[in-house]
Amino acid sequence: MSTVETARKTAGDLTHSPGFGNEHQSEAVPGALPAGRNSPQRAPLGLYAEQLSGSAFTEPRARNRRSWLYRIRPSAAHPRFTRAGNGTIRSAPFTETVPDPNRLRWNPLPEPAAGTDFVAGLWTLGGNGDVTRRAGMAIHLYHANTPMTDKVFSDSDGELLIVPERGGLLLRTEFGLLAVEPGHVALIPRGVRFRVELLDETVRGYVCENYGAPFVLPDLGPIGANGLANARDFLAPVAAYEDVRRPTTVVNKFCGNLWTATYDHSPLDVVAWHGNHVPYVYDLRRFNVIGSISYDHPDPSVFTVLTSPSDTPGQAGVDFVVFAPRWLVGEDTFRPPYFHRNVMSEYMGLLEGAYDAKAEGFVPGGGSLHNMMSAHGPDRETFDRASAAELVPQKIDDGLAFMFETRWPVTATAQAAGAGHLQGGYDDVWQGLESNFRV
Repeated sequence: MSTVETARKTAGDLTHSPGFGNEHQSEAVPGALPAGRNSPQRAPLGLYAEQLSGSAFTEPRARNRRSWLYRIRPSAAHPRFTRAGNGTIRSAPFTETVPDPNRLRWNPLPEPAAGTDFVAGLWTLGGNGDVTRRAGMAIHLYHANTPMTDKVFSDSDGELLIVPERGGLLLRTEFGLLAVEPGHVALIPRGVRFRVELLDETVRGYVCENYGAPFVLPDLGPIGANGLANARDFLAPVAAYEDVRRPTTVVNKFCGNLWTATYDHSPLDVVAWHGNHVPYVYDLRRFNVIGSISYDHPDPSVFTVLTSPSDTPGQAGVDFVVFAPRWLVGEDTFRPPYFHRNVMSEYMGLLEGAYDAKAEGFVPGGGSLHNMMSAHGPDRETFDRASAAELVPQKIDDGLAFMFETRWPVTATAQAAGAGHLQGGYDDVWQGLESNFRV
C-alpha cells in the first residue's frame, strides 16, 4: 500500500477518550500505568516515569496542566541540539514590517514543492506578542505533499491549533494517534512531540500558534450550562507507542528558532499516561450555534470555540471562532455580519464553500486580515442582496469559515506583505456602496 493508504487504514481504526480538560488515562499495554502513585520506586514493565508540565506547578488547580508519561526511554536521553534554518517559519516579536491598518486578503498558498513535509511547509503570515514572554500568537499556513519520515516536531513556544482545509492528517503524538480531516481541528499542547503523516496526496490548512495561556472552553454566562462547544465532543488519543531503534530527527521550535538533534530512537515511546495536558481533535460541525431568534445579528463572540484568556477579562490573547451551519430567522434584520470596527484584530479563513458576507474573492484556503479598528463588513453585492431579501427562515450550510481573533494588532511578515498571492485591490469590494440617504 502507498503511504497515504496505510495512513488512512490506521486512521480508520482509531479509538479515543472524550472530554476537554479531563483527567484522562490510557495504557497501550495492560499494567503499564502505575496505581496509587505517579512515580513508584520501580515503574511497571521497566518503564521510566516522567512528568510533562504545561503550566507552573503552583498555578490554581483549575488552570494546572500536566501529564505523567510512562515511556521506554526518558526524554532526557538525547544528544545536543543544534541550530537549523527556520525556512518560512517566523515568530514574535514581528519586526520585519510595521503593523498595517489596511485590510488585507490572500489567495491560498501555491502548491508545495515536491518533497515538502508539514514542518517544511509551515509559512508564517504574521502575529503579535513575544515568544520569550509567553504572550501573543502567530498565524501560519501549511502545505505539504510528503509525510514526516523518521522526523518528529515539538513546539516549546506555544500550543498549535491545526485547521485543515484540504486533505487530512494523521498525527502520531507522544499520547497516541489522532486523525484530523477538513471540518475538524486538532490541538497539540506546548511541548508535545508529534509526527505528521498524510491522509491525502496533498494537504493544506491553517495553524494558530498560541504563545499565551492554554486554550480553554469559554464561559457561557447567561447562555447557561449548555451550548457552543461541548466538552464531550473533544477526543483525546489512547496510548500507542513506537519502540523504534533507528535515527530520528527531532525538531524543536524554541524562542522563535528551529533546533534539531538526531536521536537513536523514536521519542514517541510512551506506553501509558495520565493527566490533562493532552492533544485533542474536534469536529467543528458539532458546535452548538447560539443565535438570535428575534432580531439583529449577534456579536461573533457567540461563535467562540476556544479562548486563551489574558490578564484583562474578556480580552483574549486569541479566540478561535467558527461560523458553523445555522439557521437565520431574525425579523426586520440585516442578516449577514454587520459593518463594524473592532478593538480586536481578526484573521479569517475559509474551509469550504462561501462566506455569507463576501460574494467573491474569499476562497477556501485563503484568508483576510482586518487589524484593530479597520472598518469592514459585507461587500456591495452581499449588502444589496441582503437588504432586499425576503426574510423567511434560512439555513446557512453552504460554507464553513473560522476566525483567529486577538487583542493586539497582527503584524504581517515580510513574506506575507510581499507575497504573490496577496490580493491587490481588496478595498474595491466596498466600492459602490453609495449614499442611500433620503430626507
